[in-house]
Amino acid sequence: MSEFERHWPVTVQGPRLVLRPMRRRDKAEWMHLRRTNEQWLTPWDATLPEGSGYPADFAAMVSTQNRSARLGQCLPWAITLPSLHSKHAPIVGQLTVSSIMWGAARSGSIGYWVDVRHAGEGIAPEAVAMAVDHCFKAMGLHRIEINIRPENGPSLRVVQKLGFRDEGLRKDFLHINGNWADHRSFALTEPEVPDGMLNRWLGMTQ
Repeated sequence: MSEFERHWPVTVQGPRLVLRPMRRRDKAEWMHLRRTNEQWLTPWDATLPEGSGYPADFAAMVSTQNRSARLGQCLPWAITLPSLHSKHAPIVGQLTVSSIMWGAARSGSIGYWVDVRHAGEGIAPEAVAMAVDHCFKAMGLHRIEINIRPENGPSLRVVQKLGFRDEGLRKDFLHINGNWADHRSFALTEPEVPDGMLNRWLGMTQ
């Protein structure tokens, strides 16, 4: 087993949520969730400039993500919400730690989305807090950043609640919904959350 394979697949259990790897058998549930959230998510969805390749279907997407995860390049998780009344923990969103860099950088970037039916329930900040703690404590990363469109109010509230530093505007940073778009960059380093990001979040909600 390589240095990076020990980091994937991995599931992170929180007090309310579970972050787990996406599976091929999640296709129907994931596709339904994306269709019902199309208007909610499309303005913020990353796209690829014309001519760039992209996995042809869900299975290809999952395979590509898992291959990158085994190489230590990303952590692609489904956000699930276990229930006392059902064995099935429904997918309520997705969170990916991407652009992971090792060596002297030890950094990564988090992107996420949550089902509109669960917006405002604290799922996004809790999931981000769980991912940050895993990256810092289990993987040994030093810095995590989140890049957000200036117009994306719900996502801005997530980083503000969690205490990410605003590092300013990045011009034409990512291709979003068919166009190059500006983003605000937020970041944290491991020494800034010595007691853990999830503990910080839970302390705010209690």
